[in-house]
Amino acid sequence: MTQLGQSGGDALVELFGRTKVVIGVVHLAPLPGAPRFDGEAVEAIYQRGLDDARSYLDCGCDGVIVENHGDIPFAKPDDIGPETAAYMAVISDRIRRELGKPVGINVLANAAIPALAIASAAGAGFIRVNQWANAYVANEGFVEGESGRAARYRAKLRANGIRIFADAHVKHGAHAIVADRPVEELVKDLVFFDADAIIATGQRTGHAADLSYIRMIKEAAGLPTLVGSGVTPDNANDILGIVDGVIIASALKHDGVWWNQVDPARVKAFMAGLRR
Repeated sequence: MTQLGQSGGDALVELFGRTKVVIGVVHLAPLPGAPRFDGEAVEAIYQRGLDDARSYLDCGCDGVIVENHGDIPFAKPDDIGPETAAYMAVISDRIRRELGKPVGINVLANAAIPALAIASAAGAGFIRVNQWANAYVANEGFVEGESGRAARYRAKLRANGIRIFADAHVKHGAHAIVADRPVEELVKDLVFFDADAIIATGQRTGHAADLSYIRMIKEAAGLPTLVGSGVTPDNANDILGIVDGVIIASALKHDGVWWNQVDPARVKAFMAGLRR
């Protein structure tokens, strides 16, 4: 039986071969089936995703997360069509094969089962799940934890090697449903439900969390912990002095805008300024 609270071993060491990591986010353009998809050639979408991944990885990042961030407004898990998983699997496989670095999957919003299907098909090493345990109210409405269904689906696929990176007190939401319980207890719920790494965030995309808040989540988790929003060249070293990794996108895009493509010069400067 594996150790309670995790699949066994340090997920960052197993995936990346190190204990301090930088993971870039590949924000895919709107995919077919999404409201903002305008008929762009699928190959162009794939190429943009591959170019962004290459900009991160060739300039020193340790891995990437492929995310359907262009599919705004996001749907709830059961309303996400199979086409999303299909297109994401193709680009994720291309990134892994061509660039040879660890790849993670995040399907918005909170679609852990499609993410596991993509990861299994594409050979990705981990998925990010915004609400793994408990529940909250998000832009998409009431969002429940996916751990029970997702863990069983992962076992069905014989894909237990795919690691779970779970957000704590996830951004873009209200937590009044569980407000009678301390955040530390909510973090421990993620551990109890077999998350492999914990992600602390601010209140929204690009928003930096307070360092004391990050420290509290790290101490409560007892697992590899990353910060998943608001990381910049100015605060990255302070953050990495507390946690084990950062997930970054907006600060490394042209003009610092999340929907722009990745700027290799920004990535190089960011990585050069880190003390790991």
